[in-house]
Amino acid sequence: MNPRAEFEAQAHRVAEFTPVHHAEMDSPYYLSNAAFDALRHVLHDVGGQPALPVPYEEKVEEDWEMRTYVTCECLGWRGVWNSEERRRAENDLGATLYFGLPYYARWITVAAKTLINKGLITPDELSAKIDEVRGRSSNQPAGGSPS
Repeated sequence: MNPRAEFEAQAHRVAEFTPVHHAEMDSPYYLSNAAFDALRHVLHDVGGQPALPVPYEEKVEEDWEMRTYVTCECLGWRGVWNSEERRRAENDLGATLYFGLPYYARWITVAAKTLINKGLITPDELSAKIDEVRGRSSNQPAGGSPS
């Protein structure tokens, strides 16, 4: 079977599946708020979900956090992405990474994924740059900047 016919056959098989519990929906004007919330919630979208209250604490960004912020802003300025693409990419990390990574670690993770996915860098180039930065960091005196 040629690839086009194989694709169309697969698409037809997928189209045959419908939800077991399916109720016809009326005009959107009669949609309840709960139904609207359910319809607009993407299953893998973990951003914006209710969470436990977190106490506000004054925190000065660490150097890596500020460098991450500036890098991501530069990516936006250069047209690589916009803030909505970044936020969507963060949500696409899934619950384990989204909730398991610190705030700016999510930013830098999705920056790397975006650069690779858009073909702007290769995984090997990223790995080499990480090794280079790690090498520079290990040569620094503790708590200081390179001389």
